[in-house]
Amino acid sequence: MRCLKALLPLAAVLIATLPVQSACAESRRTAIVQAIESQRDSVVNIHGQKLVGGGTDGTDGEVRRVNGMGTGVVIDPRGYAVTNFHVVEGVKRIEVTLSTGRTVAATLVSHDPRTDLAVIKIDADECLPVARIGTSSDLMIGETVLALGNAYGYEHTVTRGIVSALHRNVEVSRTQRYEDLIQTDASINPGNSGGPLLNINGEVIGINVAVRAGAQGIGFAIPVDRVLDIVSQLLSAERINQTWHGLVVRGDGHAGALVESVHSRSPAESGGLRAGDRITRIGDMPVTRQLDIERALLGRKAGDRVPVTLVRAGSEEQIDLALAKLTRDQESLDDRCWAEIGVRLQPVAASKVQKLQSRYRGGLTVTAVRENGPAAEQGIQEGDILVGLHVWETIAPENVSYILDKASEDHLNPIKFYVLRGRETLFGHIVSDTVRR
Repeated sequence: MRCLKALLPLAAVLIATLPVQSACAESRRTAIVQAIESQRDSVVNIHGQKLVGGGTDGTDGEVRRVNGMGTGVVIDPRGYAVTNFHVVEGVKRIEVTLSTGRTVAATLVSHDPRTDLAVIKIDADECLPVARIGTSSDLMIGETVLALGNAYGYEHTVTRGIVSALHRNVEVSRTQRYEDLIQTDASINPGNSGGPLLNINGEVIGINVAVRAGAQGIGFAIPVDRVLDIVSQLLSAERINQTWHGLVVRGDGHAGALVESVHSRSPAESGGLRAGDRITRIGDMPVTRQLDIERALLGRKAGDRVPVTLVRAGSEEQIDLALAKLTRDQESLDDRCWAEIGVRLQPVAASKVQKLQSRYRGGLTVTAVRENGPAAEQGIQEGDILVGLHVWETIAPENVSYILDKASEDHLNPIKFYVLRGRETLFGHIVSDTVRR
């Protein structure tokens, strides 16, 4: 009985401290803790085997099977995730470990070796948590950032640092060069590639991509605005489903996405959509950027009608958008550019062009250059933005078709071109292969 009495005050003390301990734990839940907690489940760990060697890595031609690893960021609840192409390149069976610890298979959907970005589709039964996307347009040197990834195979490793510099160009090998990267001192190790760089609010502001060999505390990430531009192309209806819609939109910080242009004779034009409309939803999916347009139309077939909710002149309206099959008319324009001037072109948001050079209203990104073609001879490179031919702007593919027709009719030879490379405008004179013949 005496022992019981002695224990009673101790028990009272322990009980009295429980709320204090709980309060202490809550006080330790800093902005960094909350940022990681909010995004952890949207990050996946990627692994698989690939063959390396053949004399390119110091093995004197010996080919070895190695275990590859990397990280991915879920951008669509159906299992679409963005990562680096070098993470999944050459991997026959891609495996993904979710935050729950479950490992599932994934397949490569689309990729762009030039920017080292790829989209994979995770074979998950349930809807996956999606990352919260921020912007890289307002990054401040010195602000806190967090890297999350599969560092050296240690899944969901978190590191902290700051934005050390912006607009870095990095050459990591003879075949891979990155431009306009975010530099950070947050530890980015092998296996972090493809993972998110987060701001203090838990928003993805970059995709971790490279470590400078031999460097201490220097890592790099692709700005998320650039990632979204590329992934919009990788998941476009034209690329994945061979259908088209003809919409080019941009986010501007307000609700919905502003329609910048509607391609001539496109399904969007036929449906009554026009520049200046603000699209808020497609089907059940909220829209804030071009990627949302592509995600909303992903998997839909030609002829499918999709309700588009928009705001026009202050009033909400709904228009049915009927997707069309990518016809020879669209394909032939692409083939014509390839055959006559040796490039493939992709529409780009005017806001991106104007951010580089405000005097241009828009342009077309060069996605491929034909070897020994007219464009290659003039030094045009992948990633350049074609902003003009002769005296005309090149905002839409139809502009190029019109100019090539005029060049043939009016015997324009050669044609003066203007391209943006970074923030610099370059020009030259190109002779179409049709004119040569």
